[in-house]
Amino acid sequence: MTSHITSKGGEGVRIRRAVARDAKRLTRLVRSSRAYEGPYAAMVADYRVGPDYIETHEVYAAVGADDRLLGFYALLLAPPELDLMFVADDAQGLGIGRLLIAHMTDRARAGGLDRVRVVSHPPAEGFYRSVGALRTGTARANPPAVLWDRPELEIPIP
Repeated sequence: MTSHITSKGGEGVRIRRAVARDAKRLTRLVRSSRAYEGPYAAMVADYRVGPDYIETHEVYAAVGADDRLLGFYALLLAPPELDLMFVADDAQGLGIGRLLIAHMTDRARAGGLDRVRVVSHPPAEGFYRSVGALRTGTARANPPAVLWDRPELEIPIP
């Protein structure tokens, strides 16, 4: 499934299923994200989105007309969870995150889901709430992997 959309910035955006050869680009996007600077940096320093992960899960990439990676998400169907979602730093504010959420919602609906859980990076909670997610609780820190509590939310699938 491929979607063609024009972002607020006017750039043609295509959302396509990620493939194993995208692994290095997805990993680089995660590791370079400014959202994970400072105290959050340790969480993504060694993070890897491997080809096996991409082939096993519903992973979709938003790419520009030049095939530049603008963002991606990974949807787990059982149990339903938005496992990963990142937007390139220089693509933020162009509506890419909203396009990815809309695409994820369509995929979740097609998979028969009525809600999708999100354990959010704390600074991203406002974004998820702005796209309709409801706060359901708090995922407690789990050292050494995660050293801070994270908002737990659900995105209802209409």
